[in-house]
Amino acid sequence: MVKHIGIVACSAEGAALCYTTICIEAQEKLFKYRHPEITMHTPPFSDYMQHIWNGNWEEVAELMLTSTEIVAKAGADFAICPDNTIHQAYDLMISKSPIPWLHIADVVGEGAKQRKFKNLGILGTNYLMTSPVYSEALKKYRITCEIPEEKDRDRINRIIFEELVNGNFTEKSRLYFNKVIQKLKEKDCNAVVLGCTEIPLLVNPDDCPLPVLDSTRMLARAAITEALE
Repeated sequence: MVKHIGIVACSAEGAALCYTTICIEAQEKLFKYRHPEITMHTPPFSDYMQHIWNGNWEEVAELMLTSTEIVAKAGADFAICPDNTIHQAYDLMISKSPIPWLHIADVVGEGAKQRKFKNLGILGTNYLMTSPVYSEALKKYRITCEIPEEKDRDRINRIIFEELVNGNFTEKSRLYFNKVIQKLKEKDCNAVVLGCTEIPLLVNPDDCPLPVLDSTRMLARAAITEALE
């Protein structure tokens, strides 16, 4: 019996990429046009952002929990969230969740371990990069991590919130991300985590200075595996 996947969504582009990846790639393990049942829910993005701006992670957790309860009532057997930033509220929410979760940073950490990466550069919103979401999750895999310098973090954050979440992907921003990734390479990082779920729609792995760990697609693939176990 294939498990029903619940997607606790936040921003549109990342959630859409995760959903599409599941629908397309599950066919490789099932058959043509076949994928697990999926239920996705999100409140308005502004509801999340007002709490994030205020640093109110308890309310972020409540929004996540509400979405989890909705997808669970629709029949979801487990939940995923294709948004790295709001995983800062994960520990405030998970004990109340009616269904199990796959944690995005754990999925990335497991993938990094399999590929024998030892030091990861982390890209994402400023909230995510300066949080313990990845540094804590990676400890169990004995993997260290680095983040960009402050001025680069600020510009990355602006690009994410002013461009990427609105579906605006420019060559200028792509080249800037590559420049930041090159700096992470010079800090002895041997791979980079695309830790905002819209970044994979901007960064091209074929000309990126480091191997990429695409958190969005990795989470989607982990969800397929979980659904088919």
